[in-house]
Amino acid sequence: MMVELLRRNRPLPSARQSVMVVPMAYETAPLPTNLLERLGRSPQGLALGLSVAATHPELVLKVPYRPELVGDPDTGVFAGGVVTALLDFACGWATVLALKEPTSIATLDLRIDYMRPARPGLDLLASAHCYKLTHSVAFLRGLAYEEDPSDPVAAAQAAFMLDSNAGRGPGANLEPPRPRSRRPR
Repeated sequence: MMVELLRRNRPLPSARQSVMVVPMAYETAPLPTNLLERLGRSPQGLALGLSVAATHPELVLKVPYRPELVGDPDTGVFAGGVVTALLDFACGWATVLALKEPTSIATLDLRIDYMRPARPGLDLLASAHCYKLTHSVAFLRGLAYEEDPSDPVAAAQAAFMLDSNAGRGPGANLEPPRPRSRRPR
């Protein structure tokens, strides 16, 4: 069902994680102008073949099935690190979409419960939503699944720090270079 929806460019179904997983219909929403550009600059995202499948009401990212992403060649199952990276990306970008003003973010905590192996040959999707936004921390939930969010591969609970660089420029946390001592000749 999910593959057919992707082929037809139709909105994807989603799930909100709570006590029960209840499928919801996706509405189409325009992507923020720089989201695709920023995702395209991520070496990890490029290596995974990451793409945006939907943004409303939750962000949904997709990693296409490829043999080089398989963890066990005998079973053909995605490597656990692919699932982890996808859920971290989904939660991070769901944080970005939840913010009114852009700011730097950093993963503070990412807990993943693996429920079953991903099915070989199927693309992996991850949905995420920010359920609480404070002044300094965003709290998120996410699911990784193939076709049906009510049958997840893994569930994530995450916390992201907001304004993680506190206005400092890149490299500001590094020690300043030490002056070179001159040796007499």
